[in-house]
Amino acid sequence: MIDLAIAAVIIFLLLYKPGRYVPHGPSAGKQVSQYLTNELLPQLYNGAQRGEPFDLVMSEDGINDVIARSKWPKESEGAKILAPQVFFVPDGAVIMGSVVMKGLEFIVTVELRPVFDANGLLNLHIAQIKVGAMNLTPIARITARKMYTQQLAESEVDTENILAKIAGSLLNGEPFEPVFEVEKKKVRIEKINITQGKLTARLIPLPHGS
Repeated sequence: MIDLAIAAVIIFLLLYKPGRYVPHGPSAGKQVSQYLTNELLPQLYNGAQRGEPFDLVMSEDGINDVIARSKWPKESEGAKILAPQVFFVPDGAVIMGSVVMKGLEFIVTVELRPVFDANGLLNLHIAQIKVGAMNLTPIARITARKMYTQQLAESEVDTENILAKIAGSLLNGEPFEPVFEVEKKKVRIEKINITQGKLTARLIPLPHGS
């Protein structure tokens, strides 16, 4: 009886659905986000062209609109992943998404804390990973590192690509140089400030040839 009760509690915790998470429906046929085309990209392109430090401001609602209009759901090894939601909270971000496996729906919650080290390198530190109400952070970190190591061993990965650097930070805790290109102009993320519902990134355009 005790084993059965423990199993029931574990299942309950894993299947728990946080009240603030509202899954998006299928995105097929949706238009490109106007927030992306009319607000976010113009901020980025215009700031990079001026050649002076500037702030890139992202709203929680706008980012979620961009995500919802991407192609969802996604299939991976028998699991169906629905469009996640992002919540900006002081000094961090919470990402919540549904994963459906064998008819059961699990809500995965990832708490992210961007941190700059003394050399200006950025680490997208994952503070916590939960499935339902159960904290699985240690297990998830070990699994993520194994997946990352296996991916590097089995395929050619351009480790200088910004997306690969982000993946290395998320999966393996590797800090990286936060530099990327905008219309052939390089910019560096100098600072990230996250408040309730808003993320502000301070970007510094780099000299040509940097």
